[in-house]
Amino acid sequence: MDYYKILDVSKSASQEDIKKAYRKLAHKYHPDKPGGDEKKFKELNEAYQILSDPKKKAQYDKFGKVFEGQQSRGNNSGPFGDFDFGGQNPFGGAQGGPFGFDFNQFSGEGDFGDIFDVFFEGLGMKDKRRTYKHGSDMQLMQEITLEESFNGVEKKVKFKVGIKCNKCTGLGHDPKSGFTTCSVCNGRGEIKETKNTFFGSFTQVKSCSSCYGLGQIPNKVCENCKGSGVINGEKEMAVKILPGVMDGQIIKIIGAGEAGERGAADGDLFIIIKVKSHGLFLRDGNNLIIQKEINLIELILSLIDRNKKIEIPSISGKKIGFNIPDDFDLTQMLKISGEGMPHFNKSSRGDLFVKFKIKTPSKINSKIKGLLEELGKEVNK
Repeated sequence: MDYYKILDVSKSASQEDIKKAYRKLAHKYHPDKPGGDEKKFKELNEAYQILSDPKKKAQYDKFGKVFEGQQSRGNNSGPFGDFDFGGQNPFGGAQGGPFGFDFNQFSGEGDFGDIFDVFFEGLGMKDKRRTYKHGSDMQLMQEITLEESFNGVEKKVKFKVGIKCNKCTGLGHDPKSGFTTCSVCNGRGEIKETKNTFFGSFTQVKSCSSCYGLGQIPNKVCENCKGSGVINGEKEMAVKILPGVMDGQIIKIIGAGEAGERGAADGDLFIIIKVKSHGLFLRDGNNLIIQKEINLIELILSLIDRNKKIEIPSISGKKIGFNIPDDFDLTQMLKISGEGMPHFNKSSRGDLFVKFKIKTPSKINSKIKGLLEELGKEVNK
């Protein structure tokens, strides 16, 4: 079996060329991809294990085979049917286990990761660790009147915020100028970072901070935004506030916040509604309360003559006339149905409650006194 022929590289190929050839072909023949070839995929893995290890490569070049860690293979099936864990199998079972892949063959740093990168990318489970800095969310307070809350209103808001660079349209670079492979991560978009602690060494794979996980460095960075894709600016927009909005209610406008860096998603805008106090009405949820001062004589006349209505203003601006029901307790509030605030985003409304304050006449002359006495006698009858 000619490993060089399998990977389609020459004997003088560098380790980087071997790695690139392997990854390209492994993607093409991955069993989980359309047109994949399981047998070919196994051959690619075997060839890469040998040629990616300088010692094994030298032995193969000299003798045509590798004597340590023979490529003994089982008859297991699946995309990793010939994997041998070489001793204790982390997936359970004896040596060879369900896969039969020899992990002891990986002496070169990064080989193990290359094999599994291809496996997970083939399953659609792996992507480069691109670092996107999502735009910050913004928060504003908008004050409105009770009448505006009742009718609904459109308000213009203006605020200072980071916006997309108009020169590079938020990318941070000129895509026409091309890219150069990142020398820090060698185009992988991620780096390994090992930290020594009291408990031992810990290795963490994280996004490359030099290329932000892209694996490439732009040849021409935007001078206007210094590569971030964001500049200081101002936004102005019209915000539609629906009828029935409550005090403290929050309106969310997706993507209206700060621009994201290097083409990342924009933040959101949160507008907190503040409804001003009203001189006549007190709001209780979707209900309104109004206090009506009524003269005692006016009250009596309205009880005698039902055509004489008691009038109060409404939040809609019109006048409401009503009669006090018989046997009504004036210490209680009178409900007028459907004259309150709109239910948010609905066609129905709350109720209006009238709280009475009885005002007695300051002076009662003899004529009024006589009439009241006669009225009292009739009521007692």
